[in-house]
Amino acid sequence: MEFTIAKKAKTFTLALIVIGALFTAIGVAMNIGDHHFAQRLIANGLIDSLFFFSIGLGALFFLALQYATETGWYVAVKRVIEAVAGFLPYGIGMMVLIMLVLTLTDGAHIYIWMDPDMTNPASHHYDPIIEGKAAYLNKPFFWIRTVVYLATYYIFWVGFRKRSLEEDKVGGTEIHFKNYKKGALFLVFFAVFSSTSSWDWIMSIDVHWFSTLFGWYTFAGMWVSAMVVIVLLTLYLKKLGYLPKVNDSHIHDLGKWTFAISFLWSYLWFSQFMLIWYANIGEEVVYYMMRIENFKVLYFSMFLINFAFPMLLLMSREAKRHAGILTLVGVIILIGHWLDVYIMVSAGSMGANAHIGFLEIGMAVALAGVFMRIILVNLTKAPLSPVNHPYLDESIHHEI
Repeated sequence: MEFTIAKKAKTFTLALIVIGALFTAIGVAMNIGDHHFAQRLIANGLIDSLFFFSIGLGALFFLALQYATETGWYVAVKRVIEAVAGFLPYGIGMMVLIMLVLTLTDGAHIYIWMDPDMTNPASHHYDPIIEGKAAYLNKPFFWIRTVVYLATYYIFWVGFRKRSLEEDKVGGTEIHFKNYKKGALFLVFFAVFSSTSSWDWIMSIDVHWFSTLFGWYTFAGMWVSAMVVIVLLTLYLKKLGYLPKVNDSHIHDLGKWTFAISFLWSYLWFSQFMLIWYANIGEEVVYYMMRIENFKVLYFSMFLINFAFPMLLLMSREAKRHAGILTLVGVIILIGHWLDVYIMVSAGSMGANAHIGFLEIGMAVALAGVFMRIILVNLTKAPLSPVNHPYLDESIHHEI
């Protein structure tokens, strides 16, 4: 059954874009004279670019994971996963654009290591710690790494999508085993790049600070956000009468993934916080002092939102199959993880000057509308159910 974007969906995504643009315009008008306005605007561009790009990347990772493990149950929702991963080329464009802006503005006081005065001993802004990291944190090497990350993700995505559509036409197992090998290879690259890119794009904002758990922490947030979008999109399509081969067991499995990865993220959040806070080493604990002093309610509320709601509401088997509960928890988790990215970027770059207002809400809502519209368009470009996947029959009869 081919999917066509319903009029309500078109109206809803357009309304999000318009409302977001209106809020953004109000935010610009209210803050344009603020000394920190340009920095705040660029910071929000980085926050939203990272957040929506990471959802597409998380979906690509989940797709590769299914290929590498030769999973059978997921085939009925494979095109949903591909539609979310299909945002990746647009996310890459957003990332390139915001990184160009940051580079041309010498970091816009967000990546302060990009400012040449920081490594110039004659400057009163000279920072010996940043100079000590200059062999790694410099613009040319930063761009080399960024291009490698983004090009690798794009190449794998194009290959997965091309073979998926080709499999519909030719069937057999040759393409399946090729995807199996490529999926495993992608996971090797992703195991490294998911951490190093988080160091480059997010951790380097707090340039004096580092954490060996940071890469895993950001990866878990990326993964659970992608799982939530996949769940919500599957439920939406089921409500419209599509995906007849998707049963309660498929929904249950998606719910279990969401539940489990929420716990993984919570475990990593607490592990990183507890070890650093308890050790109380000045150059490490400063990261949390900044956030607790200026964002105490928001910071701990974000953790409780992303931990408590999935734990309390998705614990039972019935809850993982209930569309209403999954939708409620999913929306809460997405908001919670946007706040996580917001705090990671804004607290490190703007400190006490950061706050959530019309500008932040407007840009996030507008991009959410664009994000949703692109995913819905992606769904129209291929049959919603793979035709000749070797595990299709297993997925149709999936019962747990």
